[in-house]
Amino acid sequence: MCYGYDGNAALCQSLEHRGLNRRSFLRGALGATVAAGIGGAALANARPAEAAIPRVGSTKVVNHRISIQLYTLRSIMTNATTTTNTLTALEDIGYRNVELAGLGGLTVAQMRDLLDDLGIKASSSHDGISANTTAARTKIANAKILGQDYINVPYLASTNADDWRRWADQMNAEAAIAKQNRIRYGYHNHAHEFTTNLGGGLTPWQIFMDRLDPKLVHLEIDLYWVVTAGINLGVADPHQFAIDVIDDAPLRTRQFHVKDRHGATPQTPGQQPGDMADLGTGIIDFARIFQAHKAEEYIVENDTPDVTPLQTAEIGYNYLRGIRY
Repeated sequence: MCYGYDGNAALCQSLEHRGLNRRSFLRGALGATVAAGIGGAALANARPAEAAIPRVGSTKVVNHRISIQLYTLRSIMTNATTTTNTLTALEDIGYRNVELAGLGGLTVAQMRDLLDDLGIKASSSHDGISANTTAARTKIANAKILGQDYINVPYLASTNADDWRRWADQMNAEAAIAKQNRIRYGYHNHAHEFTTNLGGGLTPWQIFMDRLDPKLVHLEIDLYWVVTAGINLGVADPHQFAIDVIDDAPLRTRQFHVKDRHGATPQTPGQQPGDMADLGTGIIDFARIFQAHKAEEYIVENDTPDVTPLQTAEIGYNYLRGIRY
């Protein structure tokens, strides 16, 4: 789930349409450790707080490119007080950027003032497609007040190809307004854009790559979901699938959602194979993907924190500060 949207449900629906069932989906999850290559075996006995951090090269993620999607911390950002406390804790960890998922009980002006006081930038946000042009202009004006560089559509789902075409046109129109305000406008993927058959093998991703204007719209690639799509499509190397998705897209990938995936034997009690995992405790080889593609922003996320939201945030921050690729 991402910002209240159920990506697993959309994925399962798309797989059922292809003649696969939940058992097939779980089989894909159970095979992930082998298919995904290095990353899982060395972590079999590690605790989340002791995640292995790859150091396979000399390039690092610099601090000003690290962020966190605040949906990860939604359970402790329920009002103005808890939002203030949570953002203060993130500043203590070392974060200097956040990606907004709502305002946590604050107004736009209050959020900007709080972040300014803490020395944190709201570099990005997740905001759905607006109902009309007026609403779109208001949304983008608020993003400008907040000082954002990016705004991203977090989730869309349909089995109707015309819906995806219409959404692409709407996004192009909103992105043109965003560009006038010097804000980059993007789309955040889940897995079902790659696995939904809209007829004749056509997928939502193909429609978007054909119809979205690369001069206006960028990609915020969620690495958990694109690897998950590869696993459930049965590709031999889901990491290469993720790299190929970025390679082949006419749109530029400017942002990564960096979110790990549990293998066949999750380290954390209560987690299931294929669930989201704290960074470095799962099977996704981020160093390999980062070697192939650099982003402008690396955004920590775990919709279902393995221990506590703040521990997930700290593990994620330390992972991105420590990784070398």
